[in-house]
Amino acid sequence: MNKVYMCIDLKSFYASVECADRGLDPFTTNLVVADPSRTEKTICLAITPAMKALGVKNRCRVFQIPKSIPYIMARPRMQRYLDVSTEIYSIYLRYISPDDIHVYSVDECFIYATPYLKLYKTSAKEFAQTLMRTIFDETGICATAGIGTNLFLAKVALDVISKHTPDNIGILDEKAFQQQLWFYHPITDIWGIGSGIARRLAKHGIYDLAGVAACDPKIIMNEFGVNGEFLIDHAWGQEPCTIAEIHAYTPTTHSISNGQVLPCDYSYTDAHTVMREMLEESLLDLHDRNLATRGISLCIGYSKRAALEEYGTLFTNASRQFKTPTSSREYILARFDDLYDTVAFREGKIRRVLTGLNSLVPNRQSQLMICDSAADAKEDELQTAISAARHRFGKNAVMHGMSLKKNATGMERNLQIGGHHA
Repeated sequence: MNKVYMCIDLKSFYASVECADRGLDPFTTNLVVADPSRTEKTICLAITPAMKALGVKNRCRVFQIPKSIPYIMARPRMQRYLDVSTEIYSIYLRYISPDDIHVYSVDECFIYATPYLKLYKTSAKEFAQTLMRTIFDETGICATAGIGTNLFLAKVALDVISKHTPDNIGILDEKAFQQQLWFYHPITDIWGIGSGIARRLAKHGIYDLAGVAACDPKIIMNEFGVNGEFLIDHAWGQEPCTIAEIHAYTPTTHSISNGQVLPCDYSYTDAHTVMREMLEESLLDLHDRNLATRGISLCIGYSKRAALEEYGTLFTNASRQFKTPTSSREYILARFDDLYDTVAFREGKIRRVLTGLNSLVPNRQSQLMICDSAADAKEDELQTAISAARHRFGKNAVMHGMSLKKNATGMERNLQIGGHHA
């Protein structure tokens, strides 16, 4: 291999952390990470390998676990998982420069390993084993690894090949990829190919990567547009993007968004309260970052029980652009209220909500649409004071009165990380 990339994943991470803290073996212990205070419909954030061996599906709902299987239910502790993830990242930094690491998620990262093999006089597999062994010795967490000649092959080696090797390490180059995975099923196991892409490929009689490679590129490009180029590259085991390019990437536009899945069906009025809470959080973020926005957007998801039959859709998406950028809280909230009132179904049973501030620009470019400079200054001072108090005493130190309403979620969410208990 002229170039060597690694993709390392922490096996059943949340569940493994819970087992390690309890002195239990995740390969022999039945444990699920789920919130017992929620209904049986709540999703298990993780299950141990022992439960997977019994046929329980990862990310299942609690009620889907067979009653015959005894298990421990551990309430999610997101801050603990972040702390362990940080500890493991510090292990990587003993061996590798941060310039050669791309953190993909809390439990997964990519590593450009080429220069370190000569430095440590080791092979790619031995280097992966060193990292995996150090992680286990210091945290009790088992890791798996994929090794490839590019980022894509490293990821596929992890996702597919490592699951069938005794040492939990998969290795692929382009030739091995074509030999082992061109006719692999299901195609959705391949990184970047979800059920939607699989259905669109099936329309053309394509069910595996060999079919993509053999297909006329014009057909793929017509079906998928620019994304078809990535699909064709991946069908041949090719990926030109590097970790250095990922680190150097700068998006052309920026946004601030806030979303959540509601605990039950919400009315038009209660959902409006929750979305206002979310937008207030985004506006404070906008203020703290000294930015202005060119527009707002919202997405409303309705309960599946009635939405399709009554409204013909499960989601309402809407946006509104401003003539000039603004950071005015009063103006933005007024435009949100107008937009929500226009597009939301008043009798709807609302289950998912999202708000966004789009096309952000530095606030020095902002031309506030409210011309009362004294009012603008007073609003800015108020936002500054609220932000300072919350940074010092916690997010719940200063709250809007609407967050005291029965079905508001802001105060509870301020104590969570990623929608789960900290």
